Amino acid sequence: MPTLASAVATPAPGYRELLAVLSEGSVRRRFDPYLDIDWDAPELALDPEDPRWVLSGTVDPLGATRWYQDQPLERQIAIGRWRTMNTVKVGAAFESILIRGLMAFIMGLPNNSPEFRYALHEMTEECNHIQMFQELVNRSGADVPGMSPLFRRLSPFIGLVGHISPSAFMAGILAGEEPIDHFQKALIREDANLPPAVLRTMQIHIAEEARHISWANEFLKTYWPERSWRMKAFATVAFPLLLRYLAYEIMTPSKKIFMAEFDIPAEVFREAFWRGPQARRIMAGYFPEMRALAADLGLMNRVGRRLWKICRIDGDAARYRSAPKREAIAIA
Repeated sequence: MPTLASAVATPAPGYRELLAVLSEGSVRRRFDPYLDIDWDAPELALDPEDPRWVLSGTVDPLGATRWYQDQPLERQIAIGRWRTMNTVKVGAAFESILIRGLMAFIMGLPNNSPEFRYALHEMTEECNHIQMFQELVNRSGADVPGMSPLFRRLSPFIGLVGHISPSAFMAGILAGEEPIDHFQKALIREDANLPPAVLRTMQIHIAEEARHISWANEFLKTYWPERSWRMKAFATVAFPLLLRYLAYEIMTPSKKIFMAEFDIPAEVFREAFWRGPQARRIMAGYFPEMRALAADLGLMNRVGRRLWKICRIDGDAARYRSAPKREAIAIA
């Protein structure tokens, strides 16, 4: 079987063309967090008492709980600001892991690899996203911890997967990017009344992540046929578990800190993250494109479908990229 290095030297023409389009897109349409966001503009000032911090009752699993909706407005605002900024902080941390893994990956590529150029474009954009997210957190005044202590300790080593198994790392990229991408798109689609600075960062992030997610999808479709049957059998089990685990890590605040900060009852936390029926629908709604990808890769066999169901992330596959989740909004 050819090695990854030899495979990427002569990828299929369609894949090379996609990389060229993505690279040119990164040149023609790129964002700088300090040029494209006027942080000091009065209309972008972040007010801790802004009612636009209130969590969505359809998109956010905590916002969907009766307990949160029954809280006084001032308390909803405080909880919403903390939760929103903590998710942003976790997003920045995940971007740093992605950069480490991609850097490990490209150092093993042969000369003239089209993936080398696009991976560097992506890393540049991810660095900008980290700056953008951290600036937003700093200006919000919310002193949030971000990722869990265990995930923080593991993060320096996760990036090594990019060198050991690029296919596994690309699957991890999708597992981390999809929940954030779907969460942000759902907020914008429902015309959520967000603080303008938060909305602007989401718009920039969604625009550039579309390219990153496209590459990860096509990378797996291009190289997956060359993987061994053992790797494919392993991935049948591991892929839904990875999606579920990373969605939990990225979209769930620290139980100990969050509950103590706002005196959230344990049963409310369990309902929101992710045992309540609406929370489970929200979680499953993060992955329609991943269900379609799993089917394309041959991972939706009898065992695979069972694992997706056990992880409670099963459901219909997306017919096309970014198809809106109208059913999730209608149920709420």
